[in-house]
Amino acid sequence: MKLRELQEKSTEELKRLYTDFCGKRQELNFKVSSKQLKNVREIRVLRQNIAQVLTLLNEREFEQELESNK
Repeated sequence: MKLRELQEKSTEELKRLYTDFCGKRQELNFKVSSKQLKNVREIRVLRQNIAQVLTLLNEREFEQELESNK
């Protein structure tokens, strides 16, 4: 998923995406261990997506803390 697409999503949607991505990562790791997954690059892309989602969630949380401390 592109970063621009993720930035347009709400916080709730990002949290839902995070749980979906984590579930899919678990499935892919299981497939790798049982040698069913041929394209292991999917795991790398998925990890990057998870990192982007977490970064956006942390940025929004930080911004809310700054606003509440004013």
